[in-house]
Amino acid sequence: MGANSSSICELPENEYLKRLSGAEAVSENDPFWNQLLSFSFTAPTSSAELKLLEEATISICKSLVENNPRTGNLGALIKVFLSRTKELKISAECQNHLFIWQAHNALFIICCLLKVFICQMSEEELQLHFTYEERMPGSYGVECEDLIEELLCCLIQLIVEIPLLDITYSISLEAVTTLLVFLSCQLFHKEILRESIIHKYLMRGRCLPYTSRLVKTLLYNFIRQERSPPPGSHVFQQQTDGGGLLYGFASGVATGLWTVFTLGGVGSKPAPQQEQSSPLANQSLLLLLVLANLTDAPDTPNPYRQAIMSFKNTQDSTAFPSPSPHAFQINFNSLYTALCEQQKSDQATLLLYILLHQNSNVRTYMLARTDMENLVLPILEILYQVEERNSHHVYMALIILLILTEDDGFNRSIHEVILKNITWYSERVLTEISLGSLLILVVIRTIQYNMTRTRDKYLHTNCLAALANMSAQFRSLHQYAAQRIISLFSLLSKKHNKVLEQATQTLRGSLSSDDSPLPDYAQDLNVIEEVIRMMLEIINSCLTNSLHHNPNLVYALLYKRDLFEQFRTHPSFQDIMQNIDLVISFFSSRLEQAGAQLSVERVLEIIKQGAVALPKDRLRKFPELKFKYVEEEQPEEFFIPYVWSLVYNSAVALYWNPQDIQLFTMDSG
Repeated sequence: MGANSSSICELPENEYLKRLSGAEAVSENDPFWNQLLSFSFTAPTSSAELKLLEEATISICKSLVENNPRTGNLGALIKVFLSRTKELKISAECQNHLFIWQAHNALFIICCLLKVFICQMSEEELQLHFTYEERMPGSYGVECEDLIEELLCCLIQLIVEIPLLDITYSISLEAVTTLLVFLSCQLFHKEILRESIIHKYLMRGRCLPYTSRLVKTLLYNFIRQERSPPPGSHVFQQQTDGGGLLYGFASGVATGLWTVFTLGGVGSKPAPQQEQSSPLANQSLLLLLVLANLTDAPDTPNPYRQAIMSFKNTQDSTAFPSPSPHAFQINFNSLYTALCEQQKSDQATLLLYILLHQNSNVRTYMLARTDMENLVLPILEILYQVEERNSHHVYMALIILLILTEDDGFNRSIHEVILKNITWYSERVLTEISLGSLLILVVIRTIQYNMTRTRDKYLHTNCLAALANMSAQFRSLHQYAAQRIISLFSLLSKKHNKVLEQATQTLRGSLSSDDSPLPDYAQDLNVIEEVIRMMLEIINSCLTNSLHHNPNLVYALLYKRDLFEQFRTHPSFQDIMQNIDLVISFFSSRLEQAGAQLSVERVLEIIKQGAVALPKDRLRKFPELKFKYVEEEQPEEFFIPYVWSLVYNSAVALYWNPQDIQLFTMDSG
């Protein structure tokens, strides 16, 4: 067999890979490295493609794990890579393809090997493999002790300092991916890692000064959404010559591992969605989320989270507060546009949540935008497609709405934005509706879905809290939105009656049988009554604060007035029913005076006139409904598994064996 391997199945027998993983130590100055690194291939674009590569090279990796303590070839490969990255910035500026090409190939091999090492051993064992070097038996080297830190620092420098060009795209992507692989130790632990060697290197020492630049670069990678350049743009122009490959550089450098091939089949094309996606933007966002959710060190907070919490708009000229050592500035308009466009992905929604929740500068900027519909509509679409989304994505979207509705300005402005032809809303044709009314419709639909399917009290609570925050600012509610508010109350009323009837029947049956245990209907009744109380408070808040702005709600209330009869004397609802009962009685009386057979238009006209005449002092004042989102006491217990499930499912060219994963079950992913 010659130097080239023309297919994946031949890789285990490739002489260069066998020497790298064999029992013979290879000096970092050996010409072998030029030969090893002189290969070209179409990079994997999915975890499925990388799985093929991993399966083909697993024997090579196992051999290296076994022999590396004696040869130190992993450390030698890393040193070769480190030496070649020192001139990368100049190489990019000078369009030096050879330098960048071989550095990328070295990093690709390192990344593939690292993934296997991390999967098979602890961080302590991994650290030992970085310290091994060619030595006489019984001797110990001290020089390579911080090779992990040196590699991590080099990867960060590569990401933040190398300009993003067609010829550098692949190596930038590989650097981000390798950092994700380094951090993937978490995947192989059931518990959240609070003491980690890799975390320590990234949050202290030589990597620490690059914190803000790394976060800024990853954000800009996400913002730019640069697509992958055409295949071959990062390597030498290839020419065929009798089946060989001529790269146009020194003849002493041989073609190395394999000739050009496409993983998954020669000549196969990536799927359209892969062609349109930006692997670098996706990987950068995943790395940013992982870094933001690293647990705090005992003595210092996570610097990457600190950077995310404190960055400001480039147009903000105010001085940074002194306790923000990792703060930086970024273009908020570009960030806002990217967030609006990318909300179909879990990770973009999670980033939006983190920024709104933790960065007051971003939150203030977004709430001041006059085009909030560009952000809110994608969030509503996520909730509308609740059946197709995972529960975490739905929760993030809902919490984002809750955070936004904490602001009265937002609650007012969304009723001033008029939308036309919402194509994704299929229950009813909405030719014209306010953003506020659409938000109400989608949240109510989410509540109804939850009542019949998931029955998640947390989801109920957040939906109702968002409606409650908005209720005092309801304006010009669409007739369908008003109907759905009352329809939801009707559904809750029926559910209440059903549970009450079941409890009564069970109680009667228990009098003749002392053996059978009673179902806990009291708890079910308590939950449903809490929800009913909240709905009555939402309706009351609208009536007491903006009755004259919402004739459609009064119309729907009068049309279904019988629903409220049973709650008038109920001890849990008597107080809140006083205002609703007053409004129903007042407008019913005026309609009776107007005569029978009134048209809808005439009824609405009477309601509008009556809203002006109704004495406001007769309506009892209740405390303002305001709910704030409060994060759980140990958010990492939710967010770290969630983030890693996103990495597991959506990272480009990363594959982990499901049987090895410890952090989360496959169901949660």
